[in-house]
Amino acid sequence: MVNNLDFYKDMNVLAFLRDVGKYLTVNYMMAKDSVRKRIEGETGISYTEFAYQLMQGYDFYHLYKNEGCKLQFGGSDQWGNITTGTELIRRMTNGEGEAFAFTCPLITKADGGKFGKTEKGNVWLDAGRTSPYQFYQFWLNASDEDAVRWIKIFTFLPKEEIESLTAAHTEAPHQRLLQKKLAEEITVLVHGRQEYDFAVQASEILFGNATTEVILSLSETQLLQVMEGVPAHEIARAKVEAGIDAVSLLADSGIFPSRGEARKTLQGGGVSINKQKLDGPDAIIGMDKLLHNKYLLVQKGKRNYFLLQVI
Repeated sequence: MVNNLDFYKDMNVLAFLRDVGKYLTVNYMMAKDSVRKRIEGETGISYTEFAYQLMQGYDFYHLYKNEGCKLQFGGSDQWGNITTGTELIRRMTNGEGEAFAFTCPLITKADGGKFGKTEKGNVWLDAGRTSPYQFYQFWLNASDEDAVRWIKIFTFLPKEEIESLTAAHTEAPHQRLLQKKLAEEITVLVHGRQEYDFAVQASEILFGNATTEVILSLSETQLLQVMEGVPAHEIARAKVEAGIDAVSLLADSGIFPSRGEARKTLQGGGVSINKQKLDGPDAIIGMDKLLHNKYLLVQKGKRNYFLLQVI
């Protein structure tokens, strides 16, 4: 593993321009598709972005000279930068250097977006960056078009099984057979069967008919994973320790804008706590209801969830 900071940190800008910049003309750099499109577009291109190909080219030269590296591999969007490196090697070695570029098509989403750390809504292999539950949900929510492509790319399923799944999915797309299999295969591959089982169980909490027992079985870490993105509210611990009526709990915490609205919804049987429907507005909530001695999962209607933290 080589860090390019190690060979750039002692090089000043004048040395770089003198020893490296002189080998490539502006005409050559502007001829690259990525540069030309930016220059012709409305946003233009900054000097930093323009000079990037020169620096990436020098990275290749340094590796060629000091590590014997002759091949640079990357996504098709890097073709211009990589070939700048092969050209720089040729020119800086008086035509004797031999280096090669190897690119492959980018894996993209149906909207044309690519997978990358700078992309919004991307996924990480590290469970600390993207939890197993979020990871599973990403693949489960893939569009039909993406699922058809991705199951061929990201899984090791036999061709015949993929074709059979695709045919079954075409017949009944509402069952999302491709997405479910894709999510299973890649989540098990990256995080293991146990985390996959948890992700499926967690999905039932928000989108299925999970029971109170399922909620109670989650660790605090798992609970917070599932509830990431769910609106969070707080209420004073002293109120819960004394036993608080449901109307006050929901209104004082801000889950409902008023006591009147909270009472009306409770009377209609529209509120559950930890997957248990409350009897009515007079129901008392005490410490015995808390998950991990600090949380309550409040459900309003079928799909509106709130995580209430007792502080």
